[in-house]
Amino acid sequence: MSRRSRRSRLRRPIESLRPLSSDTIDVRYVAKLARIALTDEEVERFGAQLGDLLAHVDALGALDTNAVTATAQVVESRNVQRDDRGAPCLDRETVLAQAPQRQGAFFRVPRIIAE
Repeated sequence: MSRRSRRSRLRRPIESLRPLSSDTIDVRYVAKLARIALTDEEVERFGAQLGDLLAHVDALGALDTNAVTATAQVVESRNVQRDDRGAPCLDRETVLAQAPQRQGAFFRVPRIIAE
């Protein structure tokens, strides 16, 4: 097969792709690829759930979205800010008195990275 024909085969328009159904997807094979052990009951249950999901996706695909503008997120993003107000804090000596080790006015902690 030539490189050009392979490329054109891979670039099929989305409209030409046939919709998947739960009958065409082998749940056991997908579980094997994911390295998940499923019982017969789970295969039956997940197959039915997959069928419901694919039916919902097909219903969404049937909607006319030509008038809908593209968006990166569905919820408006805005920066929430509050006033920066000073608040009383704990006394330094009270806090340092609770520390396992202290060095002057600071906490003494174990070295993480060797010098």
